[in-house]
Amino acid sequence: MCFETVKKNFGFGVMRLPLEDGKVNEAAFCRMVDHFLNEGFNYFDTAHGYLDGQSELALRSCLTSRYPRDRYILTNKLSCGHFQKNEDILPLFESQLDACGVEYFDFYLMHAQDRENFAKYKACRAYETALELKAQGKIRHLGISFHDKATVLDQILTEYPQIEVVQIQFNYADYEDPSVESRKCYEVCRKHGKPVIVMEPVKGGSLVNLPAEAKQILDGLKGGSPASYAIRFAAGFDGIRMVLSGMSNLDMVVENCGFMKNFQPLSETELEALEQVCDILKNRHLIPCTACRYCMEVCPQQVSIPDIFACMNAKKQWNSWNSSFYYSNVHVGPDACVACGKCETACPQHLPIRQLLKEVAEAFAEK
Repeated sequence: MCFETVKKNFGFGVMRLPLEDGKVNEAAFCRMVDHFLNEGFNYFDTAHGYLDGQSELALRSCLTSRYPRDRYILTNKLSCGHFQKNEDILPLFESQLDACGVEYFDFYLMHAQDRENFAKYKACRAYETALELKAQGKIRHLGISFHDKATVLDQILTEYPQIEVVQIQFNYADYEDPSVESRKCYEVCRKHGKPVIVMEPVKGGSLVNLPAEAKQILDGLKGGSPASYAIRFAAGFDGIRMVLSGMSNLDMVVENCGFMKNFQPLSETELEALEQVCDILKNRHLIPCTACRYCMEVCPQQVSIPDIFACMNAKKQWNSWNSSFYYSNVHVGPDACVACGKCETACPQHLPIRQLLKEVAEAFAEK
């Protein structure tokens, strides 16, 4: 089984690290890595574009150069925006190995697969190239990360049964969401017998920064933080082998390792509380942006889309001066949008970003 060397069912997503003046704070990241490993966890997940390329380099500085290779499991990805033809893939892969300071990746995922991306990967023979790298020992296990409807996932797993693991967005807010289809995608993975890796268990922080009435429900349980309930929800399903968290400070690492070290599935009372929280969130009509920032990787104007949406959600939740203040200070506002649509193609949540930017601009323009 491809997870035989993974010690526990909780992994470190290396895409939201602590930054200082735009650079990864490596001293802080080293402390986070040390605690994570000392608590018995060993799975790290990155991609070439995370943190504008800093994620891989930070892993080399803070993990792979400081610990022997058998102390950690390292996952990397082949991202759509970094290759245009088959001949681009091998040089990119070798650069990823070099950036991370390793000779092989334990897992290598075809990144952000959806109907459109899958067609490009097939045309470029990306899966075949990855399988060749696996035969050479440079990839131990081949997988995909996925953002689309369940029918597309079923097609991919049918066409490429060599896929060993699937990473999907899975959390209690998206479980029955028709735009994400978390439950249906999970069921497709089970049908094909593929272990599941969970990304976005706290929905980019949305399930941590809850509206007051939702947080009050979870506080009434007196058993943990909003993050703990969200992560435990995701980890409690059969076949889910790994739950990732994009941790950005040591406190998050300490807290998450604490409740995942001796993992306990949610009780019926806790599950019922999450259903109540879902009802509250649905009535808020918040923008379901997870701040993955894939949109900004392709935006020609570098519009601060996740920050703009975060301000709008804060306005809906609290309606205080803070949201307007932060909105006025976003790096590049919605007025810079040229409506090219590249952001919508890249968005894993399939958000109508151009229309939403217009609506946000109008909302903040109102006096």
